[in-house]
Amino acid sequence: MNILLPVDGSEASVGAARFLSTLNLGPDDEVNVLHVISFVPLLHDIESYSDVIFRIKQEIAPKILDEISDILRATPVRLATSIREGDVTGSIIDHAIQSKADLIVMGAKGLTKLKSILIGSTTHGVISKSPVTVLAVRERQWEGKDKLKILFATNGSEYSDAAGRFLAGMPFNDGTEITVLNVVRSAVHDIPERFFVEVDDRMKGEVAKMRTTEFSASEKIIEKSVEYLKDRFSDIKGLTKVGDPSLEIIDAAEKLDIDIVVVGCQGRKGLKGIMGSVSKNVMRHAHCSFLICKSC
Repeated sequence: MNILLPVDGSEASVGAARFLSTLNLGPDDEVNVLHVISFVPLLHDIESYSDVIFRIKQEIAPKILDEISDILRATPVRLATSIREGDVTGSIIDHAIQSKADLIVMGAKGLTKLKSILIGSTTHGVISKSPVTVLAVRERQWEGKDKLKILFATNGSEYSDAAGRFLAGMPFNDGTEITVLNVVRSAVHDIPERFFVEVDDRMKGEVAKMRTTEFSASEKIIEKSVEYLKDRFSDIKGLTKVGDPSLEIIDAAEKLDIDIVVVGCQGRKGLKGIMGSVSKNVMRHAHCSFLICKSC
């Protein structure tokens, strides 16, 4: 796997590197550590002062790369480093495309004095605009663990199937636990239960049949995912829930103490960076790390 690891010297960058170092990476895998030197002109720009700041950033860049490289040298991966100058988000995406990266891994550091579930603006921008799959690693996973708990949310679409196959190729350790979740958006999910007492028996029977059909379809969706995951993972469970997909995914992730949520990008083909609402909501509200698989 060809992995791009953008770093800026922050604790989040170091954490993402530590997470990567705990995965089952081999000599056929490559990690390209990228640092982008950005420059924002001062409000009251003094040319000589600006030049000094830029030179300092140029001198620090190799040290940032060395710090991260030291973490990854303990792994058998092929390691490369790169320095670019310009807009950070655009440079990361351009580098990912040009280097034919399979995956971008970034630390999700949050924003000071705001809710910890928020992610930094650069990570948000890359996830939103990149055509390459992105794994955002939150603080609780920075040190890594032997047995990850992963929630793969699927609706049986081509985007979900692509995400599942990408998951099957991820270098997670053998003890990884996978829960395949399908959320049934039932035709009767928005009818409060208390009103069903007023529905006659015939209609109750029809509703029961409808729910049986919906759960049967959900089981088939889960079985399809399990079929292409079982050759890679041995600990796989299926889970069906009813309701709004975004809410149920986030709720399941919290209740099951999930480490990484995996979802497919369901944006319209041909429009780079257009994500579906479920992907956006997971990115905005999930407390754990998340993998947004881009096939759009």
